[in-house]
Amino acid sequence: MSNDTPPEGENLAEGTLISHLLELRTRLVKAGIAWIIALIPCAYWSNELFTFVARPIQEKLPKGVTLIATDVMAPFMTPFKLSMFASLFIAMPYVLYQLWSFVAPGLYRHEKRFAVPLLMSSVVLFYLGVGFAYQFVFPVVFTYFVGTTPKGVTMMTDITSYLDFAMRMFIAFGLAFEVPIAVVLLVLTGIVELSTLKKNRAYVVVGVFVVSAMVTPPDALSQCILAFPMYLLYEGGLLMASIMSKSQAKQDESGSNA
Repeated sequence: MSNDTPPEGENLAEGTLISHLLELRTRLVKAGIAWIIALIPCAYWSNELFTFVARPIQEKLPKGVTLIATDVMAPFMTPFKLSMFASLFIAMPYVLYQLWSFVAPGLYRHEKRFAVPLLMSSVVLFYLGVGFAYQFVFPVVFTYFVGTTPKGVTMMTDITSYLDFAMRMFIAFGLAFEVPIAVVLLVLTGIVELSTLKKNRAYVVVGVFVVSAMVTPPDALSQCILAFPMYLLYEGGLLMASIMSKSQAKQDESGSNA
């Protein structure tokens, strides 16, 4: 995406190392303040927040069975840990905006034109991945787990173990939904040709199912629930990359003719 020589009439902002470090510190402080502001209400309603996140497994547990806490500090620390993740999740758009404000002066105009929609799309896709895991994957996974519990065994899950599992799944599905962004960046940076990605669809299908098997619990249904959206997102990334490549080619052609 970068060019060795700047477009005619366009200069990048320059500064000393100290000025860049001071600017970075300012941006990080602002991002940290936003995280703390979001943390206050999340910490206050941490128990309600945990109840909401634990709803998928609580609805699938046998009648009369609940989650348990096996550690003395778990009833306090586990919801508070969740509130820290949730507050970062809420503040993430502003945190990314601060990082973008630090990086943007070093980019050319045409780079900013592609970077802004990619950055916004990556945030939206990550949120969609988390929501997809909570709404569609968790009910299937916990139904499977409860259904495979051996006879005579009562499934009583520790709240800390459940939160660790839920956070891993949220992060895994959030990152999995970033596939279109990865495809677009590979094409626009010239690392991989668009035609090559289109020809290797069969390998992508295999790779998608391998990744799904590593991320999801060991049942075929959960793997398919992740694999199919990932492949559809891959196709969406190819479409986005094709559109943006044509747009970039037209801009380069118009710039050379000017």
